[in-house]
Amino acid sequence: MRPPLRLPDGAAVLVDSAPIIYLLENHPLARSFEPLFADIDSGRLQAVITPITLAEVLTGPLKAGNEVLAERYRTALTSPPGWTLRPLDAEVALLAARLRIKNRLKLPDAMQLAVALHEGCHALVTHDRDFGRVDELVIWTGE
Repeated sequence: MRPPLRLPDGAAVLVDSAPIIYLLENHPLARSFEPLFADIDSGRLQAVITPITLAEVLTGPLKAGNEVLAERYRTALTSPPGWTLRPLDAEVALLAARLRIKNRLKLPDAMQLAVALHEGCHALVTHDRDFGRVDELVIWTGE
């Protein structure tokens, strides 16, 4: 399933860290996610990210000592139209705990899934194979 072809206009998608990192670093794996990012940029789709995603995306530039790039990435993911940073809270944490048990997910993945479900996202976009047992939501890995 390719989200730009199957998701309704205005649909929200939770975007996990890897697709964003691929895009920002011009990684070859970014190609399969480019239509999705084009739909977000055009306003056809809405992107939701979590503090987990933001922290993971910022880790590379900060590890390299590049504060300017880290700030550019932070601004790009939290300021433009089409992107929403959803904070974590007790309600999401409770849902994540349940999802973690049911789907045998690592805690960060369970939190990502919980936010996607809580926010009514149509899909979770990731390159992480750990979501293979998830049946609560469409998981799109770019393949």
